[in-house]
Amino acid sequence: MHKHSKICMFLALIWIATVYAESVIVTPTQSNERKLKSAVFRSPAFVLGPGQVQNKIYLGIDFPKGHIALKGFDAEVVDEGGNSIPLHETYLHHWLVETLYHKMPLTEEQTKAQTRRVHSSNYIIAGNDGICQDHILSQIFGLGSETRHTSTFIPDPYGIVVGDPKQILEGYVEDWMLNVHAIDTRGVVNSLGCTECRCNLYNVTKDEYGRPLRQNYIGGLNCCYEGTQCQLKEGFQGEIRTLYLKYTVYWMNLDESIVPVRTYILDVTDTGQRSDGSSRGQSHVGCQVEYDVAPCSAGSPPSECINTREAHMAIPQGGDVIYAVAHQHTGGLGSVLYGQMYDCCFLSP
Repeated sequence: MHKHSKICMFLALIWIATVYAESVIVTPTQSNERKLKSAVFRSPAFVLGPGQVQNKIYLGIDFPKGHIALKGFDAEVVDEGGNSIPLHETYLHHWLVETLYHKMPLTEEQTKAQTRRVHSSNYIIAGNDGICQDHILSQIFGLGSETRHTSTFIPDPYGIVVGDPKQILEGYVEDWMLNVHAIDTRGVVNSLGCTECRCNLYNVTKDEYGRPLRQNYIGGLNCCYEGTQCQLKEGFQGEIRTLYLKYTVYWMNLDESIVPVRTYILDVTDTGQRSDGSSRGQSHVGCQVEYDVAPCSAGSPPSECINTREAHMAIPQGGDVIYAVAHQHTGGLGSVLYGQMYDCCFLSP
C-alpha cells in the first residue's frame, strides 16, 4: 500500500433474536432438521467478455413462496453447464438479495434486468431492520468474493420470517430482488486494480448517472458500474461467456418452534448522522458503503502498514446475536464485532 490507496468495503450482517431460545421447546416430532427444505435456482443470464463489468438488478427472481422462515442462502457464479467459475476469472464483487412489494402483476418489461435501483410508486422496498439510512444496504442476504467458503446458515430454532400477509399492503404482492456485481478479470493489465475498481484502469471520469467524480476519487463503485471496461493487455483475445448466479435457498414452513430474528447491517463507515429531510443526499449522512485506505509512508515495515477503522453504533432493539458475518474486499485482514459486555466475533477474510 505504499504507492496507492486501496478501496475497501467493510459491512457486517448480523441476525438478532429478540425472543430468547430458552422460551422455545422443540419436541422430537418437531425436529427442525427434518422440516428443512431447499431449492436451487439460477439468476437470469448475464454476458461478460474479458475486462467487462455487469452490475444489474433483477426483479421477481425465483424464490420460495409463502409465510416461511428462511434459514440460509448460498450463491456462486456458474456457466451454462453449471460449472463453477474461478474467482480469478470472474470476480464476484457482491450480490445482494432484498424483499420488495410491488403492485401486481409485474409486466414483462418490469422483470427485465435493470442497472439502477428501483424508485417508483409501483414498488416498496421492504428492507431490513437497520441501521443505515433508508434504502442504503437494505438487503436480507448479501456477500461477495468470500461467498463460496462462507456459511449463511441460521441455527435452530431461529429463522428470518418472510411472507407475512399482515405486512403486505393491499394491492401489492411480496417479491424478491437480486443485484449481481461481477467483474471479468481475464487478460486485464492489473487484476487487483480492476477488482478494486480503480478509475484510471476503467478510463472513467463520471459515475453511472453522468455526474463528474468528486475530486481525489481514485476508485470504487462509481468507476466499475454496468458496461464499463477494465484495461486489457495489448492484443488479448478471450471468449464472451454467458454466466449465472446459482443460488440455493434453505427454509422451513413457519410454526411455533421458530424464533424470529431481526436483520441488521452495520457499516464501519457509518457517520452516525441521519437526514432530517433537508440534508438528504449529503455525503456526510449515514452509511458511506466504501472508504479510502491511505497509503503507507515509503519504507514503512509491513507490521506498521495497517489501517484500522472503527465505528460505534446502537442496535434499535436488543436480543441475542445469533449470527454475524463481515464482507471485506482485497486487503482486509479481519473484522471484529464487539458488544458492550463481550467480544462477539472475529471474522477473517
